[in-house]
Amino acid sequence: MTIRGWWPRRTENRLTKLSSEALFFDLDGTLTDPKVGITRCLQYALERLGEPVPRMSELLWCIGPPLYDSFEQLIGPERAQRGVDLYRERFAEVGLFENEPYPRIHDTLTVLRQQGHALYVASSKPRVFVQQIVQKFELSPFFEHCYGSELDGTRTDKSELLGFALADSGVNARCTTMIGDRSHDAIGAQNNGLKFIGVLYGYGSATEFKTAGANVWVETHEQLVSTLGHQTLDESVN
Repeated sequence: MTIRGWWPRRTENRLTKLSSEALFFDLDGTLTDPKVGITRCLQYALERLGEPVPRMSELLWCIGPPLYDSFEQLIGPERAQRGVDLYRERFAEVGLFENEPYPRIHDTLTVLRQQGHALYVASSKPRVFVQQIVQKFELSPFFEHCYGSELDGTRTDKSELLGFALADSGVNARCTTMIGDRSHDAIGAQNNGLKFIGVLYGYGSATEFKTAGANVWVETHEQLVSTLGHQTLDESVN
């Protein structure tokens, strides 16, 4: 199901002031940069399966979509689950923390909390990994709750995940914005009646957002804070 008529009106520079009480943040490519961990774990799994191993730069498209979907494209549906299992062998021990928070993300979250927003994480990554990453990089205090998928594949679809998160948190979808870097985030927001802001510092693009029907995106954390209707990031933290 696609919900129409929910996007803010397009503006010349794609920046529109959005009023929102609750904010759902994607993790990979939005709060943290997981490039090294995800691509090395993909390479590990492909090598174990006897497949050609692409360069890191050739695997960046896998950052964001559900992992099973990426392996379906890489090696076919018959071995996709085996690929996921091998990936997690390395990820659970090493790749989980081959990751780093984006510069100024702590300042950004501080400002948004000070402005009264309730913040949540909504990631297609398994919840057990989401919680460890958020805790490792000292992001936990900013968030009311972290939502993720289950290891058995439940709620890897972003639309399903956000529907669950809305029901569990009790927040009003009309007063909520999803912030993410891939089309899955935009489509998930659209299908649940949420507003959406795309971030271009992650692994998506303006073209990807437009194809998904979105028309609001930002390039920096400063623009994100401004788009949400607040003073600039530097003014807020000084």
